[in-house]
Amino acid sequence: MRHDAVRGHLDGLLLAVVEPGPLHGYAIITAVQERSGGALELRTGTIYPALNRLERVGLLRSDWEAVGQRKRRRYELTEAGRRQLAEERSAWRDFTRVIGAVLDPAPVPGAASGAAT
Repeated sequence: MRHDAVRGHLDGLLLAVVEPGPLHGYAIITAVQERSGGALELRTGTIYPALNRLERVGLLRSDWEAVGQRKRRRYELTEAGRRQLAEERSAWRDFTRVIGAVLDPAPVPGAASGAAT
């Protein structure tokens, strides 16, 4: 899938995969890849700045989790993040409905199939 196809939807993708519960960065990358059936492979250079931005604007919060001798940052949705995710989903449904109506129109009842007049 083209990288530019994801542009504009990254925030929604990240919020959606974090919705079930806190995840660290690599788990977020893996979740996006798994949910997309491998079609989306987001780079760390894309994900971490986006996660930091989403935290700065209050859509995510993070804490540190100790794993053995290492610490890793876990991200989770805030209430504002849940509201934003609902808006992202609604906007996505509207977008796909409108674009789908143009790219793959439903047949018009009673219209003759074949050449246009």
